[in-house]
Amino acid sequence: MIPLALSHATIVTALGKGVQAHLSALQNSHSGLRPCSFEGVTLDTNMGEVEGLNSVALATNLRHFDCRNNRLALLGLAQDGFEESIAQARRRYGGNRIGVFIGTSTSGILETEHAYQQRDPKTGVLSSEFLHKYRYTQNTFSVADFVRTQLQLTGPAFVISTACASSAKVFASAARFIQAGVCDAAVVGGVDSLCLTTLYGFSALQLTSPLPCRPCDQDRDGLTIGEGAAFLFLEKFPMSGSTRRMGLLG
Repeated sequence: MIPLALSHATIVTALGKGVQAHLSALQNSHSGLRPCSFEGVTLDTNMGEVEGLNSVALATNLRHFDCRNNRLALLGLAQDGFEESIAQARRRYGGNRIGVFIGTSTSGILETEHAYQQRDPKTGVLSSEFLHKYRYTQNTFSVADFVRTQLQLTGPAFVISTACASSAKVFASAARFIQAGVCDAAVVGGVDSLCLTTLYGFSALQLTSPLPCRPCDQDRDGLTIGEGAAFLFLEKFPMSGSTRRMGLLG
């Protein structure tokens, strides 16, 4: 396997926006977990909510993609100069030679939950708006479709949804496509946003803690649900325009 370079990276979670914000939070033992106040949820638990997500606005020509998960993706792309680095790569490789590989488990399911809450009370029929918006906001593929469109790329795009392994598998998939010559580089990442399914689902399994999670504590009593987005740019060595020396070797 040809070694591949991870030449640009960015991240957004409840800890903050951007790589430096996360490094600072970790170095200073800051937590992003807070008591759950998610709309429509009445659970005795904490959550990791990304601040300011409701005020994120998609470009006018991309409003049909508007949902919590795609807003989170957009917020991630806007950090650490990531979007500009992809624009430079697009000029170098061509937009059709850069793939998009994203892991997600919930994608736009929150919008589906809202649609089911708004069904016709007599017939149970979903609204016509749900059917129109499904492809762009609730289909699992919507986040990859949105990211590819936002970054003005036309190469292959995939979503992998295999629960906790999703974002790990996208690296292997992207590497195979580059090795096979289908594309020269790839945007890889993971995006998952808060929704009723995960909050109530893990609570129903009695897996959530009323306190912030303590994963290595002998008195740990459950997990905490959160949301986040992270992206990296994968390309062949030598890396152009970057001093990073991080790579994918196998």
